[in-house]
Amino acid sequence: MTINIDPHGTGPVLDIDHLKVTFATDSGDVFAVKDVSLEVNPGEVVAIVGESGSGKTVTAKTILGLLPETAISSGAVVIKGNNVISVSPAKLRQIRGRDVAMVFQEPSTALNPVFTVGWQIAEGIRAHAAGGGRKVSAKEARSRAIDALRKVGIPDPEHRVDYYPHQFSGGQKQRVVIAAALALNPGLIVADEPTTALDVTVQAEILQLLRDLRDKYGTSIVLITHNMGVVADLADRVVVMYQGDVVEEAPARVLFAKPKQEYTRKLLAAVPHLGRNSASQGMTARAHQDRRTLVEARGLTIEYPGRLGSPGFKAVDGVSFTLSEGEVFGLVGESGSGKTTIGRAIAGLNRTTGGSLNVLGYEMLNLKERTFKPLRKEIGFVFQDPAASFNPQLTIGDCVAEPLLIHSNPTPAQARKRVGELLESVQLPASYADRFPHELSGGQRQRASLARALILNPKLLIADEPTSALDVSVQAVVLELFKQIQHEFGFAALFISHDLAVVDILSHWVGVLYKGKLVEQGLGTQVMGAPQHGYTRRLIASLPVPDPDEQARRREANRPLLAG
Repeated sequence: MTINIDPHGTGPVLDIDHLKVTFATDSGDVFAVKDVSLEVNPGEVVAIVGESGSGKTVTAKTILGLLPETAISSGAVVIKGNNVISVSPAKLRQIRGRDVAMVFQEPSTALNPVFTVGWQIAEGIRAHAAGGGRKVSAKEARSRAIDALRKVGIPDPEHRVDYYPHQFSGGQKQRVVIAAALALNPGLIVADEPTTALDVTVQAEILQLLRDLRDKYGTSIVLITHNMGVVADLADRVVVMYQGDVVEEAPARVLFAKPKQEYTRKLLAAVPHLGRNSASQGMTARAHQDRRTLVEARGLTIEYPGRLGSPGFKAVDGVSFTLSEGEVFGLVGESGSGKTTIGRAIAGLNRTTGGSLNVLGYEMLNLKERTFKPLRKEIGFVFQDPAASFNPQLTIGDCVAEPLLIHSNPTPAQARKRVGELLESVQLPASYADRFPHELSGGQRQRASLARALILNPKLLIADEPTSALDVSVQAVVLELFKQIQHEFGFAALFISHDLAVVDILSHWVGVLYKGKLVEQGLGTQVMGAPQHGYTRRLIASLPVPDPDEQARRREANRPLLAG
């Protein structure tokens, strides 16, 4: 591809030609981006997809000149006639914000908590004006910040411009970050996983906002994501990266319908699709009803006390459900719905304040650690982020063996044998027991986490968002492994997630939480296929499916529901 330097902006908004990025490390050079060429046209949304380590985020950061000093770049990244790689620092500061802006993955870390959002947006406006040799008054900067907030749909922007980041919800904070990116009307926005940290309903709102920016203002967008549903919903064209190279590039509809490369086909095949491979497919009644009930909640209430005169917060409000031996109960809901609170209460990590919660025959309402401790060995827990749940100073073998050492007294040989058996059962070599957590990939760590949860042969396993931090292909492997292990060991599981498609694959029975209340429960196929509650219908309507044509039809059909 030949770069055409076009100072008048009639060509591509972004032109990347033979980009190579190498990181210098103590152990030698690491080639993060090997040879990438792509372009983005005015008003076009180009999605760059791939697994962790594919080079997509490094490519995105190169566009804004945000790579660390250890990075060595070559090739060309041209924006409005300027090669970002070779321009001076002063020129690069002018390009950022004016010609290209970035929306980061986590809005809470992108915003400064000690300044109002209006001040932070205005700061960028004033800084770029000063760089161009002119001054912008505080009144003008504030007015432009209000306009930017209005453009992204923040209600009452004249007043909320003076709010601090903590006064906004997660979705509103992401809108503020987008407003800051739009403050100088750049022609190109680079959005790095802009919806990963958001609930599915909030994600739908942000995707609609990005779509409006493209349609109303002609903004070009480079979308970095591993969520193929988001790609199907928003992207015009898709670039697939693998190990630093572009392996396939095509219009979104063509790529999803007829992928050419084997890697792309595997990537698409790994994406969970609501209604396909459902665990409750063919079931007409709840299974396992004739087996022993392991968990029974009746009017369960969990309230956190207020502070400094403020009222308490009721995280769980009158929830009732049962979980039987051998059953997988999927608990879904948005952030703050109470699903993790319930999971932690079952494990004895949160105290209940009302109603009844019976776990393995033990009433949790008046929990006493001394009497509950013997039951802990019957409960396994798989956490969301395996990297944070493992002690980095211990080997994988020591981490997996820890519950066994606490609840029994095995010899070193017995412990090592048991660890080896469990690692092999989760498709890891027994030799991995001698490795440290940082030496394993994310998917391997999560498999080791599953081995640790199963080492005492628990009757009940609580899995709290165990695949949300994983790439789609790794997630598919872990989900398939979970199904095999659950069938082999026969444990009951409470599977907590905000991803309905994942829950549908694993769960026989599904419960939907909304603001602490269980608003609907039933067979997965019934809840997902014919939801009765308005919130469940909105939740399912908000979930993008990995098929551009089907997603376009769903979005149009569900427009009134999503608008409400």
